Amino acid sequence: MRQAWRIARRELRGGLRGFWTFLICLALGVAAIAAVGSAARGIEAGLSRDAAALLGGDAEAEFTYRFATDVERGWLEEIAEEVSEIVDFRSMAVVTRGGEAERALTQVKAVDGGYPLYGEVVLAPQMPLAQALAGVGDLPGAVMEAALIDRLGLEVGDTLALGTQDFVLMARIEREPDNAGGGFSLGPRTIVATLALAGSGLLAEGTLFETQYRMRLPEGANLTALKAEAAERFESTGLRWRDSSNGAPGLGRFVDRMRSFLVLVGLAGLAVGGVGVSAAVRAYLASKTEVIATLKTLGAEGRVIFAAYLMQIGLLSLVGITAGLILGAGLPLIFAPLIEARLPLPAVFAIYPAPLLEAALYGALTALIFTLWPLARSEEIRAAALFRGMDGPSRTLPRPVYLCVIALLCAALIGAATLLSGVPELTLWAAAGILGALVLLVGAGWLVRRLSARMAKSRALRGRTALRLAFGAVGGPGGEAASVVLSLGLGLTVLAAVGQIDANLRGAIARDLPEVAPSYFVVDIQSDQLPGFMERVEGDAGVSRVDTAPMLRGIITSINGQPARDVAGPHWVLRGDRGVTYSAAPTEQTKITAGEWWPEGYSGPPQISFASEEAEEMGLSLGDEMTVNILGRDITGTITSFREVDFSTAGIGFILSMNPGALAGAPHSHIATIYAEEEAEGAIARDLAQSYPNITTIRVRDAVERVAEIVGGLAAAITYGAAATLLTGVVVLIGAAAAGERQRVFEAALLKTVGAVRGQILGYFALRSLLLGLAAGVVAVFAGALAGWAVTVFVMEGTYRFEPVSAVLVIGGGIGATILTGLVFALRPLAARPARALRARE
Repeated sequence: MRQAWRIARRELRGGLRGFWTFLICLALGVAAIAAVGSAARGIEAGLSRDAAALLGGDAEAEFTYRFATDVERGWLEEIAEEVSEIVDFRSMAVVTRGGEAERALTQVKAVDGGYPLYGEVVLAPQMPLAQALAGVGDLPGAVMEAALIDRLGLEVGDTLALGTQDFVLMARIEREPDNAGGGFSLGPRTIVATLALAGSGLLAEGTLFETQYRMRLPEGANLTALKAEAAERFESTGLRWRDSSNGAPGLGRFVDRMRSFLVLVGLAGLAVGGVGVSAAVRAYLASKTEVIATLKTLGAEGRVIFAAYLMQIGLLSLVGITAGLILGAGLPLIFAPLIEARLPLPAVFAIYPAPLLEAALYGALTALIFTLWPLARSEEIRAAALFRGMDGPSRTLPRPVYLCVIALLCAALIGAATLLSGVPELTLWAAAGILGALVLLVGAGWLVRRLSARMAKSRALRGRTALRLAFGAVGGPGGEAASVVLSLGLGLTVLAAVGQIDANLRGAIARDLPEVAPSYFVVDIQSDQLPGFMERVEGDAGVSRVDTAPMLRGIITSINGQPARDVAGPHWVLRGDRGVTYSAAPTEQTKITAGEWWPEGYSGPPQISFASEEAEEMGLSLGDEMTVNILGRDITGTITSFREVDFSTAGIGFILSMNPGALAGAPHSHIATIYAEEEAEGAIARDLAQSYPNITTIRVRDAVERVAEIVGGLAAAITYGAAATLLTGVVVLIGAAAAGERQRVFEAALLKTVGAVRGQILGYFALRSLLLGLAAGVVAVFAGALAGWAVTVFVMEGTYRFEPVSAVLVIGGGIGATILTGLVFALRPLAARPARALRARE
């Protein structure tokens, strides 16, 4: 080892020539993973730091469709220093001008004098929230987000209506301390005082609203013990507890999943960088063939030479990983103001060791995996190479022991990613996809070489010298086909897959849904309003179909006498409350998959019809007993049928339906879907709002646009990650072009000697680059389309359609990148003098 270290140390005195591609590829891959991990950890730290402000209190008790009882409110006030009551619901904000009414959907937050317990609502013009909600004269005040003010064309001092109550707009909401924890919202925010809604008709029994009781707890309060006590006291009343230990669980899950996915994209980039690392090591060792042969002539053993070059590569890997860690840790700090301005949630950007260590581990394993192969082959160089002019080892594969070590390192990398990502199943599939893409691209590179070699000999190319030379260069031994197709192809594959997935998501939202979706989703229809509502919509010639259903919300608390989560685990149906309806008979659209619907007029014990797909996921069977808490009352029924529920139509779909007698006397409202021609939508919305100010009409197209906006943001984040992968591929491409510059000088000299002019030589180089870029792009589109199909069909359970525009852009990008780099590194060969180049080759 002492001899190996001496050789390595002296070799490194020559500098980093030939290793810049190695260092850049490794640094970029490590930096991408470190930056994503550091940014995610910063957001997690921000969520933890501001958990109480995001939640609106140290703890929160939430109820559906009702206010807390005196007993529940008494206990909350007993354990807390201060309690603030919030009512949250959707409604229509209405502005009347010249007899014409303009409406917009809004998410209303009705508050008491204690709100907010933590943080501050910032308004423009500046004023305390209490002053704004007090209003002017006899009219109570309201404050709104800028998007809603602009949509309705309002100015401060204008009048608007919520239900039957008029308000005066007092200010614009600049910052709402607890808005990030509220989850998905279809409309911008309006804040009013709860007392001002007393005569609005919006908080009647059975209407859709939620009440949240935020608490300021004594310092040192045991949140775990309070949560357990709340569950014990009010397990059967539907109380849902949240506290600042996990103030925004939805945001936390989203950040965690997004981080995991972007880290996987970063690993793909690291794999691309690994190709560059391998190519750089191979080129470096090829340049050291004479040195290695000389060492062997002087008696050096193969293991000494292997150890010497492994030490060199190890030291350089350390430099590359360190540079990547510095870059990855520094980027979130540098761009912190920009990121914080775009994020709807708090973040604390700092240097976090855990994501940096994770990135370093990935970088070290990748460097080892991709350098061992060419390093192992260095043992095969014989002393005779010094005298016979051989370029390197003749053996294709390294010895079996090295193949086993490489396999173990691959398993370690995949295992580490699986354990650290938090989404093991997705990680394993992603690893399989990356390995499959590598195998496919290696095979494609081999096929391109074979086809190019055959085309070079084709009679069809006689007389087309530049094209024939290009095919010969691509198909010849020692060409760039394998490295270009592999490096650029993998980067383009990730980009192509993202493009296909994004296009299919947007297509499903913007194209498929409107063909089957209703025009309006209507909520809060009171039972006495239903006949008049039906008369208006069914009498409209532009309406083709109207569906209605009673609407309640309930929490599934137990299955077969055991806590529901103990039986079905953390299934999404058990997270929070779910829609519950009743029906005497199944509708025409109902498809019973097992069991039987209760007979019409049934008055026996409660029976339940459950969604079949969700029932299978939860392990439910016919005959199981299920307890649902509705408005604080436990109702236990027997599952007597399963039915198909298709949520993709955007129509009415309930997980759980019961016989009418089971819910007799429970206050409730009705929901409806209206299928109408676009020309009739405006009149329907106006008439319903004038006749029934309390009901809320949600335009499905607006909801679709909101979802499309969110999907677009997600796709943009993933595309940035894919772009980083592509950048690494371009670096590898540049490295390959730079490594082949010497060969191009010799080729240009030969071509000039036989009479070729600069334009012909330049055309030959451009055609060669075009063929390589075209091959990389076509293979990437095929692999990306395959990955896009798998994700769309199996992960997102949608239908897949090939997106040609994205494919053309990917192929064009591949061609453009190879031509650009090829021509840049063709300038020196074109300027070289033939005599000097040929003499140097001697």
